[in-house]
Amino acid sequence: MRTITLLVIHCSAVKPDQTSSAAQIDTWHRKDNHWKFGIGYHYVIRRDGTIEPGRPEWMVGAHCLNHNAHSLGICYEGGLDINGEYDDTRTPAQKAAMRTLLEELHARYPRAVIVGHHDLDPRKPCPCIKDVAHEFADLQPK
Repeated sequence: MRTITLLVIHCSAVKPDQTSSAAQIDTWHRKDNHWKFGIGYHYVIRRDGTIEPGRPEWMVGAHCLNHNAHSLGICYEGGLDINGEYDDTRTPAQKAAMRTLLEELHARYPRAVIVGHHDLDPRKPCPCIKDVAHEFADLQPK
């Protein structure tokens, strides 16, 4: 069993008129990245709030260099505005679903710190949420 110390939030970097389901991301990761195991995230949160499974939690993800072995990757659909600029484009349904998912994961992994991808790799604008740790301060380890 893996020890999970990080819950890493990502965006899929698509515009409002584009989609990125777990199945689509799986195809992109297999085709574009040539990843045998497909989707690198463990969960995808769609704009309507649906939470789709990606990789099983027991499997190491492929979403954050040097941190995959001890983390779970959570990706929300969106992250780009209509002009293709990075922005927090989460819908109210996505925000609610993200909170619900993080509450469930916090209950299972109470010592896991919730961070944005950019917190671990400042070169990345992902997930376009200004302060992930602050937004989910009540779910951070005590």
